[in-house]
Amino acid sequence: MIQAADIREWRDHDVVDAKGCKIGVLEAIYVDTTTDEPAVATVRAGLPTRQRQVFVSLDEAVLGPGYLKVSYAKSLVRKAPSIGTDDILPAEQEKEIFQPYGMTYQPGVKGERWRPRAWDIC
Repeated sequence: MIQAADIREWRDHDVVDAKGCKIGVLEAIYVDTTTDEPAVATVRAGLPTRQRQVFVSLDEAVLGPGYLKVSYAKSLVRKAPSIGTDDILPAEQEKEIFQPYGMTYQPGVKGERWRPRAWDIC
């Protein structure tokens, strides 16, 4: 499990798949509102003129020297739900980001949404 204290240093580092293939660059970390633990990341991916933020599960992710390795294939992550680089995920689409990874979406006890940590977004 990635510890919240470790995440600050990793923004703008490469995100790679299990084989070491670069997926993109780490943009932000979203935490589970029920546990306050890192759960999903957004990765800037695509061509420089057509970038988007792709959501990827942090289940079994590993931090390495200058990279974040996720346990999912690049092809799966690239097909996962995404948003524009300046967009915000609409509440009604939040559940969709969990489907490609076989995760169950669970809002907070009082209906709280998953949220990015303020210190991860500059």
